[in-house]
Amino acid sequence: MSTELPESTVAPADLPPTAPTRRTFMATTTAVGGAVVAGGLVAGTSPFGAQEAAAAEVPPTSRVSLTVNGKRHTVTVDNRTSLLDLLREHLGLTGSKKGCNGGACGACSVLVDGRRVNSCLTLAVRLEGGAVTTIEGLGDGDQLRPLQQAFIDQDAFQCGYCTPGQIMSGVACIQEGHTGSEDEIREWMSGNICRCGCYVKIVRAVEQAAGRK
Repeated sequence: MSTELPESTVAPADLPPTAPTRRTFMATTTAVGGAVVAGGLVAGTSPFGAQEAAAAEVPPTSRVSLTVNGKRHTVTVDNRTSLLDLLREHLGLTGSKKGCNGGACGACSVLVDGRRVNSCLTLAVRLEGGAVTTIEGLGDGDQLRPLQQAFIDQDAFQCGYCTPGQIMSGVACIQEGHTGSEDEIREWMSGNICRCGCYVKIVRAVEQAAGRK
């Protein structure tokens, strides 16, 4: 018995086309995509659009007018600028310190319209017409504020980095009437961190300035 298979009667033209391989597919799509991108670059067009690219390069800015330590200032700032950066970088008032830059340490505490705020969390553009007081604006020339003198008398600082924020927060604490006891002072000053651990002396200084000692 013959084991030979019969010759195929299908003509070569009738055979199904060979399916593309993964390598062929990748090469083809890469070539086509590159041609499209190259064509766009040659034509001088941006795939992201000229307007979007221009907007990304120039951040939005605003003019803001506010009074700082009794002096009026009008500046143009990036809308994302914090009050802390406005004070330090634009006005040269470096007494307010940048500690955590996240509202957790109180080193940047200042008064805005008489109320204490963390200047690192406060947008400058929101203070149009506001009045800001920093550590530089507390004293009157060589005449220290009572709390400033109390910090000296009680030796309520060590490295001094947190001291401006401590004093600004302490002034507000006294003005708000939160000095009835040591515990009350500690509670209302708890947002200000002293990494040197001078809390006992800080409380004594606030008590002295408040007239409790």
